[in-house]
Amino acid sequence: MRYEGNIFRPPSEAYSLLVQVTIGCTHNKCTFCSMYKDKKFRVRDLDEVIQDLKWAKEHYRRVERIFLCDGDALALSNNRLMPILEFISDNFPECERVTVYGRAKDALKKTDEEMRQLYEAGIKMVYLGAESGSEKVLKAINKGETRQELIDGVKKIEASGMKASVTFISGLAGKDGWEDHAIQTGTMISEMQPSYVGLLTLMVEPGVPMADDIQSGKLRLLSAEEIMAETLLMLQNTNVQKDCVFRSNHASNYVSLRGTLPADREKMMALLRKAMNNHDMFKDERFRAL
Repeated sequence: MRYEGNIFRPPSEAYSLLVQVTIGCTHNKCTFCSMYKDKKFRVRDLDEVIQDLKWAKEHYRRVERIFLCDGDALALSNNRLMPILEFISDNFPECERVTVYGRAKDALKKTDEEMRQLYEAGIKMVYLGAESGSEKVLKAINKGETRQELIDGVKKIEASGMKASVTFISGLAGKDGWEDHAIQTGTMISEMQPSYVGLLTLMVEPGVPMADDIQSGKLRLLSAEEIMAETLLMLQNTNVQKDCVFRSNHASNYVSLRGTLPADREKMMALLRKAMNNHDMFKDERFRAL
């Protein structure tokens, strides 16, 4: 397998075959993100991708899951994606699912038929970062997508048969905007009705624009207790009508939350209240990581 630059994948794809079909991210302008700053977006040559898949076929006994990298594989046209998916189907019959990173705009650019075609060809899940439900926060972080575009994109993914796994970031609005961030994120999840939600906690690497905002005092970071209050307010404003797997157990999180909404909402909220009164439950800063 050949890889260019650093490779990123969702935690749930730890045991998946990682295949780069694109290099970098089409947007690559979010103020908090350092993931693809060393890359300029381009599409890998189809022959290179097929060669990598042939190598995997020769060297791995079973490949049950495949994750198509880099940051924006869903941006590829169906004419580009379908030959890859067809090769996977023909050569890895044991493969249970193919997954990708994508942006809401990628889904919105495709027709309903094109989205359904990708689902039937093997793509079962799209991971995308919404980050916040607040229009103000989305503009501040230069997300490049509006609240409504994010909602519509997730709905379109789910309508195709694929599952949407949507990531949000607690603490993203700092001390001045945390309530709006929490409420609007909760209501966004309610409108999206995604299959999965992941909640990370803000950690900023040096060199990204948001680091300058923190250094200058423009963005004042929340304390661990304030993160709990924000997450609690978000859950209070979340009302999903179908099972939604909720995870806030990333290395960046102060307290680990796992459950299924709406059934486990009250249990998770009780855990947050308990942590707010017992700071020993917070993960030590030394053990938090991106």
